[in-house]
Amino acid sequence: MPKKHFPAPGRKPRSDAQRNRERILEAAKKAFTRSGANTSLDDIAKQAGVGPGTLYRHFPTREELLQAVYRSELERLAAAERKFAQIMPPIEALRTWLLLFVDAIETKQIIAPALQTLIGDPKKVFAASYAQIDQAIHALVERAIESGDIRKDLEPFDLVRALIGVSNVASSPDWQQSARRLVDILITGSRPTK
Repeated sequence: MPKKHFPAPGRKPRSDAQRNRERILEAAKKAFTRSGANTSLDDIAKQAGVGPGTLYRHFPTREELLQAVYRSELERLAAAERKFAQIMPPIEALRTWLLLFVDAIETKQIIAPALQTLIGDPKKVFAASYAQIDQAIHALVERAIESGDIRKDLEPFDLVRALIGVSNVASSPDWQQSARRLVDILITGSRPTK
């Protein structure tokens, strides 16, 4: 039986392998969001334009694929904070990031319950993600405070908690619209008092 050749530890994957991985993650995110965490992995491979073998080479189990989608979404959210900080005024960076966070909540709502049932201790996955989100929101709020756009006594994570709260209590399929309106209410309410 021929041996499989894997890249040496610490070595970057080939660019085509990295593109395949990214396509699989994007297709999986859409499929999980649309159809739930039990979506057929073969269908995800088809949507990504790769064979099932390629999907299983990158993600040998459904659990690994779910974790990777979850992590990639939150890594993308954390990276957006740095990007927005470079190209937008502080208050607009904060607002735009909070709107992006609303989109990420939808992915988390689908994937988090599945992760909790599939793996014995999902806390490791969630703890790393929590740290990234906490760091991002603190950086955004600190910049907005320094610019004078946000009051000094604002607790950064309260903004995130408010959006998560709307998503958890919302029973209607249009909770995202409520959450998007809430972003503007939160920004307005966070302005310094005159």
